Amino acid sequence: MAMARILIVDDVETNRFILRDIISDMGHTPVLTENGAQALKMLPHIKPQLIILDVAMPGMDGYEVCEKIKENPDTEDIPIIFISAYDEPEDVVKGFSVGGSDYITKPFIPEVVRSRVSMHLKLHEDNLSMQELNRRLQVSVEEQRRQIERERRRVLYALIRVARENTCYDEKYTERLIYNCHILAEAMQLSVTYEDQISDNYISMIELAAPLCDLGNMAVPTNILQKRGALTEEENAIMQTHTTIGAKVLRDIEEVAIDNGFLHMAIQIAHSHHENWDGSGYPEQLKGEDIPLAAQIVAVASTYCALTENRAYREAFSKEKAIEIMEGDAGKKFNPEIFKILRKIVRQLK
Repeated sequence: MAMARILIVDDVETNRFILRDIISDMGHTPVLTENGAQALKMLPHIKPQLIILDVAMPGMDGYEVCEKIKENPDTEDIPIIFISAYDEPEDVVKGFSVGGSDYITKPFIPEVVRSRVSMHLKLHEDNLSMQELNRRLQVSVEEQRRQIERERRRVLYALIRVARENTCYDEKYTERLIYNCHILAEAMQLSVTYEDQISDNYISMIELAAPLCDLGNMAVPTNILQKRGALTEEENAIMQTHTTIGAKVLRDIEEVAIDNGFLHMAIQIAHSHHENWDGSGYPEQLKGEDIPLAAQIVAVASTYCALTENRAYREAFSKEKAIEIMEGDAGKKFNPEIFKILRKIVRQLK
């Protein structure tokens, strides 16, 4: 990765110098500013690839600075990492809602800062590459379409890794979800009920889109994602926002995409995979066939995957026990017809 200019905005001199040393050791160029007004004035001249922004500053706080940066078309694409002593869930959520790309709480750990900086520089670099490929589309349309698809998925799956860092899910879970969604959709294609709705292309798309179901978890604080006990009402409300946040991220990407079939399905899955067949789910209490089919498939497959893997608070259930548990939710949480198909092919599932 080429040397990048990174703007550091913090009114505390000690923090600025610590961050300066971390960035310099990484081989990048730090630019230090003491407040939001100074940072906004310098932006057009230094054109940074990344901004590290303190939240609590006199005058203009970090949230307001971020909003102003995102309002400007020339600077809206610059990723912003918030650094803050505020670690309440609502503070973190607000950071993402105003356009932040990440949120690190103080006292920060240098290794964490280095990891997040490298990740967001890479994502920013990928995003610029995608824009350049779009510009060159007139030269070779078909080749550019293929390249954009690869770059887009690289960005999306990089975002998935960010979301997965804060959860109990690992890469093996993601692989199982992809495989089981494929097998379930394939079996549904052979049924009279779904043969007209599920094509070979549909099966290929759901393999790619299914892992994006929990993309919005990157905006949910780790203390909520990893909590072993029951969530409070407030925590549960924050947790449920991962559906709308994930869908919004995907919609933003869809706006600049050329072929949006895969992204359209991914948006449906991210937004609606926690809707219940009886209308008791979230975020919109959709009911029955109002729930997109892809989201119905992922809801059934992801529940099976979760039940049959080890968790911190319990051992994995056997296939038979998982099916028995899910039987009680057929017609309530799940489409009973899809569950019936899952039950028939359970021996093929991972």
